[in-house]
Amino acid sequence: MWRLLRPDAAHVWEDDEVRRRLSWYYDVMTNRRPSKYLICKRVEVELRGDEELEELWKIHREASKEFMELWGKVKEGTSLEGTAKPKISLLDLKVEIVKRLLHRCVFCERRCGVDRASGERGFCRLDGASRVSTWFHHYGEEAPLVPSGTIFFTSCNFRCQFCQNWDISTDPLNGVEVDARKLAAIASTLRREGCRNVNYVGGEPTPHLHVILESLRYMEVNVPILWNSNMYCSQEAMELLKDVVDIWLPDFKYFNDACAERLSKAPRYLEVVKRNHLIAHESGDVIVRHLVLPNHLECCTKPLLEWLASNLPRALVNVMAQYRPEHVVAREPARFPDIARRPTRQEMEEAYATARRLGIVFEPVS
Repeated sequence: MWRLLRPDAAHVWEDDEVRRRLSWYYDVMTNRRPSKYLICKRVEVELRGDEELEELWKIHREASKEFMELWGKVKEGTSLEGTAKPKISLLDLKVEIVKRLLHRCVFCERRCGVDRASGERGFCRLDGASRVSTWFHHYGEEAPLVPSGTIFFTSCNFRCQFCQNWDISTDPLNGVEVDARKLAAIASTLRREGCRNVNYVGGEPTPHLHVILESLRYMEVNVPILWNSNMYCSQEAMELLKDVVDIWLPDFKYFNDACAERLSKAPRYLEVVKRNHLIAHESGDVIVRHLVLPNHLECCTKPLLEWLASNLPRALVNVMAQYRPEHVVAREPARFPDIARRPTRQEMEEAYATARRLGIVFEPVS
């Protein structure tokens, strides 16, 4: 059915450049290689049970190095068949660390430090419970991802004035509460039903990191793990994620802090998001999304594309024309006159021309 709805989702793999840049994702998607989270389950760690958080991080760094060695062997063709699962794995260690972090939450770069495990709420307005608004086979994502097993989490750590998912991102209590076992069942079912990946999105998945990581304990299905995020994750969150995410779908919105602060209430945006895109590029396949905002070509789109071309040479880039005034901008356009309209055809042609000049591959996934 999906081949009829999105024939480009089949034809895209005839593009040699897409196959090259998304080679790991393709191999996991087609079951030629095991997903990274399954490899994590084969990396042994030793714990006494009384370690402080700092010591757990030290053990994690060493185990992550072992993971990288094993992942390299798997990419070259080594099978995990016959490899015994350890009593305590790198994935178990990640779950323990993320549960500790929940008591003084630093999942994102707001670093609120609240005890969400005890019911306190930070900027994301979430306590320790996770809620999912909906999950389904998504046919509107980039061609290599379709059909995507998309799980929409509630709430967000941004306040985008033009949010197109504002009904999900602004209401942390919509949807249904899920624990790790329930989330694992949802993800596993989506894969068994034919989805190419499990796509964690929202809202924003970062505040739900503890439930997402723990859910992988209860999954055995081979499926690419996709992180669909605004990339305002903390460095700690990125360290936990980089060994389990097979393909990153990061959103790069702005190329200066003034725009990020005014339109998304996101301080230090450029420093944080640059860092996290570099980590993603080093640790998996990447499709970067950039939504072109009207009147923001010179301050955001053009310098952003220049940076991507210089720093993320293996990434695919989707230059998106879907912006429309939504949420606060739709209600109060006079407050945001620069983005109170759709981008013009000329603005989009300039954005595409910049991407072509820089050699950015964007057309197969636009």
